[in-house]
Amino acid sequence: MKFSELIAKLDLSEEQSSLSLKPTLDPEIYAIAPISEAVDGTLSYLESAKFASAIDTTKASVLILSPNKSWQQQLTNNGIAWIATNEPKLLFAKAVHFFYQPFTPKPEIHPTAVIDPSAKLGKSIYIGAHVVIHKNVTIGDFAAIHANVVIYPSSQIGDRSVLHANCTIQERSQIGNDCMIHSGAVIGSEGFGFVPTREGWVKLEQSGYVVLEDRVEIGCNSTIDRPAMGKTLIGRNTKLDNLVHIAHNCQIGENCAFAAQVGLAGGVKIGNGVILAGQVGVANQANIGDQAIASAQSGIHSDVAPGEIVSGSPAVPNKLYLKVSAIYKRLPEIYQAFKQLKK
Repeated sequence: MKFSELIAKLDLSEEQSSLSLKPTLDPEIYAIAPISEAVDGTLSYLESAKFASAIDTTKASVLILSPNKSWQQQLTNNGIAWIATNEPKLLFAKAVHFFYQPFTPKPEIHPTAVIDPSAKLGKSIYIGAHVVIHKNVTIGDFAAIHANVVIYPSSQIGDRSVLHANCTIQERSQIGNDCMIHSGAVIGSEGFGFVPTREGWVKLEQSGYVVLEDRVEIGCNSTIDRPAMGKTLIGRNTKLDNLVHIAHNCQIGENCAFAAQVGLAGGVKIGNGVILAGQVGVANQANIGDQAIASAQSGIHSDVAPGEIVSGSPAVPNKLYLKVSAIYKRLPEIYQAFKQLKK
């Protein structure tokens, strides 16, 4: 499509329009690409000065970028059409939908699927090969259940939710509308509950359940455990990356994002808008306030205040962590000075 046609389809808001300049060029766009790999006919974006050097080398026909007049002039000089906005990555994300659509199967029920007669199936749903749906399961309208998915008894799947191949939904799990569960994930698995005795460990049955509110996304091979009592809750619009573990009784707020290999122990409470970077670990019963951030490999052993940024293990405020890290590099030199003082 022409660049001008894309702009019309994006339906820019007034704020974005005031920050956007009409391109003097109107090239054809066929695809999207990273700025470093873009070729003629592709669309890309630039939001960080870290990648600004690519402006002089990119072969993209169109760039979405931050409102930086120097960048705009460079692109104009290089014959590349552009549009500026305060949130280039967000606008690019909207543009992607015009060039790529994920695989969406047509509504059907594969003849190899095993579905209990008591299951309630919504309209226009897709159920793939070798899916197993147990008693009293409810599946909403326009849902997609891909091959080899197993849904245990009394679970609920909301409208338009997608369960990718080989994921497992265990008993009584409640999955909201517009959720996405990626391959290999297990929702509602037993929490790690054992009681120590003189003779050994006695199993504490996990009679609770898991709730995923609307628009939650769970990455590949992630696990969310049900508790002995009550529920484990994932709030609306929260996104979990691959290989994330959420233990029993955790309560996670809305609009959170957890990167790969995050692990929460039992009973953790997390507020809204929290970001946990890769391999963050959170200890039992810790509370993390709204909008807090933990950098990669942080070990959180106690409560984190709302809006706090923490790093390290055990986690400390990020500013303190940076100071400590700077000193750490100088420890050999400091130790030698200390030895001299002792003499």
